[in-house]
Amino acid sequence: MRNSRKIKKIRIKAAQGQQWHCYYCREPMWDGDPLTFSEHFSLSPKEALRYRCTAEHLYERGRGGADSELNIVAACHYCNRTRHRAKQPKDPTSYGKYVQSRMKAGRWHPARLHCQSDPQVSWRSPSDP
Repeated sequence: MRNSRKIKKIRIKAAQGQQWHCYYCREPMWDGDPLTFSEHFSLSPKEALRYRCTAEHLYERGRGGADSELNIVAACHYCNRTRHRAKQPKDPTSYGKYVQSRMKAGRWHPARLHCQSDPQVSWRSPSDP
């Protein structure tokens, strides 16, 4: 059985260490309150969903990747989902380079949020631990 509490703790710790920016695209992420995030960045609630913070296993569990701090980073929902939808997912380094090249070309997220982002702002809901 998957230990979701352990993974959540690791995800939050990773997100804090990354100043709540995605491991791949480096855009801000939210956890807990999508409405505050969407209002701050003038996004629709649907658009904000792509920036939800998720736990990204650098090496997939199916290939022996562990639920550990060394193997889990925080990634936005879009980057995480897109990486693992590929028939042959890229390794984390290659995928990161791919995402950054797409970001530079303006072909990844519909809006560039980092220009407006305050790295000191946490997008977690106040009720979260």
